[in-house]
Amino acid sequence: MEQVLHMLPRERLVLCGEVQLTNAELFAIIFRSGNKQASVDEIVTALIERFPTMYALRNATLSELQSVKGIGAVRAIELKAIIELGRRIHQTAQVTFGKITSSYAIATALIEEMRDLRQEHLVCLYLTTKNEVIAKETIFIGSLNQSIAHPREIFKGAVRHSAARILLAHNHPSGDPHPSTQDDEFTKRMKKCGVLMGIELLDHIIIGDHTYFSLKEEGII
Repeated sequence: MEQVLHMLPRERLVLCGEVQLTNAELFAIIFRSGNKQASVDEIVTALIERFPTMYALRNATLSELQSVKGIGAVRAIELKAIIELGRRIHQTAQVTFGKITSSYAIATALIEEMRDLRQEHLVCLYLTTKNEVIAKETIFIGSLNQSIAHPREIFKGAVRHSAARILLAHNHPSGDPHPSTQDDEFTKRMKKCGVLMGIELLDHIIIGDHTYFSLKEEGII
């Protein structure tokens, strides 16, 4: 056991697997070595002190990363690229929803994708009669209002994908998923348009920070 603890991070990864490594060890593998400013251990320590959580690191700008001693432009760019690759890998796993079995199931998947977005994103999932996801599209980015989130933009996609049902979801950057009066009015408008077109609005889910609000579950639609 003591021998394992004294191994280099790369050696521990090979022997024990990446999930057993600490954040510091993973960063040490990424950085490989130090530079004239600091050793690799000093760089990793300074980075973790500056960004104590993965959330903080995920949202760090290039200039903020470069404020850490030992991290120059190249390493900052490499870090941003690695973080983005991780986000895309995770998002790919979330995009393949398959069949929707409940509002809770789809909301749980959407929370990880949408809860950290700094602007409101309205997403539409186009479904078959069996609630199988045909496609998922971001309809718009910005504040939810009647002029931008127009029914024609949403139902145009439904017609294009020959969808029988749609499910809407948007995030609240504030973290509070409770619907505003405007959210309620928008949902009711979408439901009425769906009735006219023969396309059911299955649910409208609002994503907050680690939580959600389903207008269907709450009996609003």
